[in-house]
Amino acid sequence: MAVALRPRAALVGVPLAALITAAHLANDAFSNILPVYLPTLQQRFGLGEVALASLVAVISLSANVLQAFMGALTDRWGRRRAAALGLLLSSVLMSFIAVAPTVWALVAMLAIGGLGSATFHPGAVAMMRDTGPRKSLAVGVFAAGGAFGSAVMPVIVLFILRSYGPQYVPWLALVGVALAAALFLWSPPSVRPTGAQRPKVFDLALFVGPVGLLSLAGIMRATAFVSFGSAMPLYLVHVRGFAPDAAVIGATLATYGIASATAGMLSGLLEPRIGRVRLVVGSMLLAAPVLALVLSLTPGSLAYFAAIAAGAMLTNASVPLLVVSAQDLAPHAVGTASGMLMGFTWGIAGVAYIGFGAVQAWLGLVPALIASFAFLWPAAALAGGVLVRQRARWSG
Repeated sequence: MAVALRPRAALVGVPLAALITAAHLANDAFSNILPVYLPTLQQRFGLGEVALASLVAVISLSANVLQAFMGALTDRWGRRRAAALGLLLSSVLMSFIAVAPTVWALVAMLAIGGLGSATFHPGAVAMMRDTGPRKSLAVGVFAAGGAFGSAVMPVIVLFILRSYGPQYVPWLALVGVALAAALFLWSPPSVRPTGAQRPKVFDLALFVGPVGLLSLAGIMRATAFVSFGSAMPLYLVHVRGFAPDAAVIGATLATYGIASATAGMLSGLLEPRIGRVRLVVGSMLLAAPVLALVLSLTPGSLAYFAAIAAGAMLTNASVPLLVVSAQDLAPHAVGTASGMLMGFTWGIAGVAYIGFGAVQAWLGLVPALIASFAFLWPAAALAGGVLVRQRARWSG
């Protein structure tokens, strides 16, 4: 009887989109919280720059690189179950970073909690795509939820650390647990079309075809995004002289995240007027000089936050458009394509952050950051070429 009632109880349309977006907000709030802890972890465990970059790489590998493969499993296992279980794992385990007793315990939390995030994303974004007719806008709203969660969580966590202590941070996991339960109970089950082939666990054709090229462009774009978000707390502490728990750190990351969230929604709204290719290419070309400008401005000033907001919006505007493009190119494997563009790209960029840490130790934070911003230019050229070729094929 319970199974028979579930389809009538499942949410659809705007209510379902709101639930999925709230779940994404919670998931990314937990899974992207590591950067705000880096200065205190450095002091607590005596870690060097390369070790800190390695922690970023661990979460990037588990939470992002593996999304392409978890997306394939999601296509086979079911979107609703994968999304709910992933949110449960990420919210519970990542909430304990603040009280990790050892470095190895911290690594285990990052690895397993990150795997939960990798499981959540492909199923959730695939469900979000089907909540309305404007797919780019729906995915943009979804991306905005995650970016907003990443933006507000540093402010919340730093407030708890300053006011109460790290032992109270794990209580935040209850929010993720509640949303995971709601996602499992109220989302519609996946239905594979009759006669459709069983999705492959690893589809080589996706990686070597146009979806793979879009992923490569996404990796270069994400390199700039990850480097800015992960290195700015260290930049503010070591270059600008702020305390590790200074409010400007949280405000910087919050501004960056909120502007990124806004960009995801705006790009979905503007696509019908401006065009997908112009938005993707133009935003990435303009983002690099704007991000570089931030480093010359006084932290905490109005100009500083305005430049951060503009740089974040330009860097992140292409994300939902690239995701929907990949999904359109792989309708037989939407979960896999989603995982490749939503997580795989971010993950490879995060693993590459180890190299950024080495460059940072060799040349300094500022030159390393500027070098990472330059990746946006070849990303724009590659993505534009793929989209133009595919548009010609579809119109032909």
